[in-house]
Amino acid sequence: MAETLVVVSKIKKMVKESGLRTGGDYMAALSAKIEAVVKASVQKVQTEGKKKTLGAEDLV
Repeated sequence: MAETLVVVSKIKKMVKESGLRTGGDYMAALSAKIEAVVKASVQKVQTEGKKKTLGAEDLV
């Protein structure tokens, strides 16, 4: 996966405010997790076939 799906500056700021730093591979791994969650939600909704909009209830 080449596309970053998170706002890097916002994540880094949040982590820095906790007194930590982000490793070089953290953003790519976080984006990959987000991609997997979104794909799972899409699959769930498509399988159910009842609606066309993802909602919080579709997070898996």
